[in-house]
Amino acid sequence: MGKREAAAAAPGPDKPEPHGAAEKRARSGHGDETADDFISGLPDVVLGSIISLLPTKDGGRTPVLSRRWRHLWRSAPLNLAATLAPVRTSSRCVPARTSFRVLPSAVSEIISQHPGPARRFYLRCPGAGDPGADDLCAQAESWLHSPALANLEELDISYANPQLLPSALRSASTLLVAKMSHCGFPNEIGPSMNFPLLKQLSLMDVYISEDVFHDLLSGCHALESLYVSKVFGVRCLRISSPKIRSIGFYFHSSKQKGELVIEDAPRLVRLLIPYYGAYDDDCVTIRVVRAPKLEILGPLLLVVSKLLVSQVGISPVSSANSMRTVKILALRSSGHELDPVLNILRRFPCLEQLYVIFHKHNEQDKKNGPRYDPLHPIECLQTHLKRVVFRPFTGNDKQYEFARFFVLNAVVLNKVEFEGFGDYNSVSLAYQHSFLQVENRASRDAQFEFRRYIRTEHQFVEHIHDLSVVDPFSSHSQD
Repeated sequence: MGKREAAAAAPGPDKPEPHGAAEKRARSGHGDETADDFISGLPDVVLGSIISLLPTKDGGRTPVLSRRWRHLWRSAPLNLAATLAPVRTSSRCVPARTSFRVLPSAVSEIISQHPGPARRFYLRCPGAGDPGADDLCAQAESWLHSPALANLEELDISYANPQLLPSALRSASTLLVAKMSHCGFPNEIGPSMNFPLLKQLSLMDVYISEDVFHDLLSGCHALESLYVSKVFGVRCLRISSPKIRSIGFYFHSSKQKGELVIEDAPRLVRLLIPYYGAYDDDCVTIRVVRAPKLEILGPLLLVVSKLLVSQVGISPVSSANSMRTVKILALRSSGHELDPVLNILRRFPCLEQLYVIFHKHNEQDKKNGPRYDPLHPIECLQTHLKRVVFRPFTGNDKQYEFARFFVLNAVVLNKVEFEGFGDYNSVSLAYQHSFLQVENRASRDAQFEFRRYIRTEHQFVEHIHDLSVVDPFSSHSQD
């Protein structure tokens, strides 16, 4: 082919390349700097969403990737995490993970360079009296008033001072997720709170009055999940919410008893009660007035928890105090007494899955409820209960007694699961089966599974807001 013919065959500005030529050129490395970068070929709005999900520092570094990425960070929804003090736990002090958080000295610069919008703002202020506390709080006020942090979708703020920052609620009209901890809600703030789009709300270690809590919930018109942990200034939390589907409630006080009243929750499916150790001494009364779709409940601590259904003062063993909608139940038991577990099962005639969580406690379960009467069969054992899980199963005599009862009396049981600390082989499994009297099981379809125990307390709290998790008590919920 001559030069003239070759020139005529070459693609020009008005002549497309032959089919496959561009792809071959990209693979050969003769294209531009993003020829083999499939991510960079995505639309700006998609790349901006990716950047907004990255930790603050990583998102700020994306402009160095290529010319294609240089403008994206400034237009992507801002994900900003600021902290001054190290992360404190109950037993130690752990330095903040620098890859996930930005020190206050850099926050002002980021806000000045980023015009917005902002997706998430994470703020950890030190406690009153800590070095730099006053300066940081003043800075936080200015940050929350900046245009870059207007119209936030997620707010996670821990103030560790007497009152909540007034500017923290500036984006109330656009918030989808809010977590507020270690702060107090002033009484005058109640009537002004309005969160029309808020779906997830967490209150942890906060001081709030009953009136302000009522105003807060009344202002959450789209709320789907609520987590309340260690609230002070209120003894009784009353919840009426038309769209709420999941509630997590943890009350801990050595001075007073706590009460949770579900007054009207027509869509509530899960009522979860997290626990933070084997020796919790919290005493909680849970009163369910109206929750017609409640299916998941627990873990109830038999020693100190009380569950009242329909109205106050009803007999614990009355059929009117039953919850026929509950399908999954978790119970915390010391393992010393079987009767309290069996008596509470009478309250859940349609129960399909039961978790028995063994734990140590200073009191004995026998203080809770009357003795089990075999002349009055438990309905769920005869018609519905298909799965029972014991954790952690150490194999002592009392735990075997618990397990044998269900093996010998649950008529429609499909599966019994034991989560222990040891390894299981054919010899140990045969030993377990003999102690459980598997050959005499009431349900010939019952299968037995032994596996290693996995602590699930931290996952359990996360599941309060994760509505995609079908069974929040399962150790395999993350699979």
